[in-house]
This record gives sequence, structure tokens and C-alpha cells, in this order.
Amino acid sequence: MKSLPVLAAALLLATAPLAACKIVKTKPAGEVSANDPAGDEARMAALVDKTWDSQVLPLIADKAVDAVELRKEIAAGLDAAGKAHGLRAGGAGGAWNFAIKGTGTVVSSDRASRAAKLEVDSDGDGKGDVTLQIGPVIRGTALRDFAPFYDFTAFRDQIEFAKLARALNDKAVGAIKLPDGDLVGRKVDFSGALAIRSQSEALLVLPTSLTVLP
Repeated sequence: MKSLPVLAAALLLATAPLAACKIVKTKPAGEVSANDPAGDEARMAALVDKTWDSQVLPLIADKAVDAVELRKEIAAGLDAAGKAHGLRAGGAGGAWNFAIKGTGTVVSSDRASRAAKLEVDSDGDGKGDVTLQIGPVIRGTALRDFAPFYDFTAFRDQIEFAKLARALNDKAVGAIKLPDGDLVGRKVDFSGALAIRSQSEALLVLPTSLTVLP
């Protein structure tokens, strides 16, 4: 018969592995934690899908300033135009973000580049004064930064917030449906968002709506 000290030692060794084990709940297949960067793209795309029709498009429709008028106001004073119509990203010194709309004639078209764009004359002087980005590569985060309901503090970090901007840009580009062929000389109707840092800066617009008129 084993002595009590020997029996106690055997029991201790038998239970030690159990004490060291930690029960971890298994996630359902496909579920990704909000703190896991691997799931950022899917979460941001889902967020954009959820808010696009209900918040993003109504915001642009409600706040968009006619392109001719916006250019005049920016020329008279960017900060004044921004305070009247825009939203500033990053505090003092950051870009003013605006919603814009207009109708004009395409004077130049680059649809071969991955950063494809159309130059539009919105005031009838024959010169392009608005650049419409049609992608798929898009510059800037104006669409995200003009929308006050996307609050940076609600996101994990700057990386996740940047992926929100990419998801918005992708959604906007995906909604653009243009006919084949040369668009130079055709009239277009557009609305969208842009960011401006100086009065001399060109209007580089990400369209949320772009229609070629008959």
C-alpha cells in the first residue's frame, strides 16, 4: 500500500495538466473580431453597404453646392466657403471637404488609366474646371471625411478608418455606369465629394452620381 505522501504526490501530478488548461470559446466559422485587422475590409464594406442609401447619398443630395457657385465662393475665401458648406478633417490646417453637384460638357477623357478621370466644363467657357474621378484608383478620402456620422473614435485605429475610406471609394466607383466610346463633347450630370486645401487647388471630385445626358 502506498504511503500518504506518495499518494498525495501522485494526485497532484494527475491534476496539474487540468489546472494549466484554459478553455477557449471557438468562434463560428467566418466570424472575425472587431479587433482583428484581418476582417477590416469585410466589416468596412458591410458598413458602407448599410449606410450608403440611407445616409451617404441623402447627405450628398442635401448638402451639394452647384459647382459654379462653389468655385466662386472658394475663390473669395476658402475658410468662409468651408464654414458655410464644408466639413474640415483633422482640425485647423486640414482640408475642407465639400459636397458638389453640377452639369457640364466633357472636354477631356482618360479612361485607359487605372486612375481614370473626366475633365468637365461646368461654366460654359470651354475649359475644364471640374475633374471627375472614375477609377478604379481613387485619390483622397473626401467622401468619408464629409460624412459626420463616420466618427473616428468609433473605429479601432487609423488603419481601420483608412479602410473605411477605401470601401466608400470602391462603392462610389462601382456605382458609376458609363457608355462605351469617347465621351468628349457629351454633357454629364454629376454629384459627389471633394477635398480642398487651398484656393488655387483644382476641384477633384469623387462622384456618387454620374449620368451622361442624351
